[in-house]
Amino acid sequence: MPLYEHVFLARQDLAQAQVDALAENATKIVEDNGGKVVRTEAWGLRNLAYRIAKNRKAHYVALDFDAPPPVVAELERQTQINEDVIRYMTIRVDEHETGPSAMMRRGDRDKRGRDDDRGDRGDREDRPRRSRDDFDA
Repeated sequence: MPLYEHVFLARQDLAQAQVDALAENATKIVEDNGGKVVRTEAWGLRNLAYRIAKNRKAHYVALDFDAPPPVVAELERQTQINEDVIRYMTIRVDEHETGPSAMMRRGDRDKRGRDDDRGDRGDREDRPRRSRDDFDA
């Protein structure tokens, strides 16, 4: 069966429980039509690049699944009908990512801080501290 990734954006005024219910509904649609959901990730409430239907933020949810093509058509039809979903996209992929997605890894990097990525220069302690008296006026 072909492999797919489906991402949808839900309105910003929904509670997390309602967003989880939308993800469960999408999972149910895939599984009822003979597909299998491999992974579901909620990326949380994130800023949008531009306003969509008066929303500046949206809840992002991603599903990785394998299913026959008619399942994708039914999932997109049901998603399009739902008023709580403001955007969605389904793409076919060659293989699913193993481990956390790039969006989830990005959150881990932000929590660690910028200094962890750059590392230590190593020359800070070797350099003597200078005072005003060291400079000629």
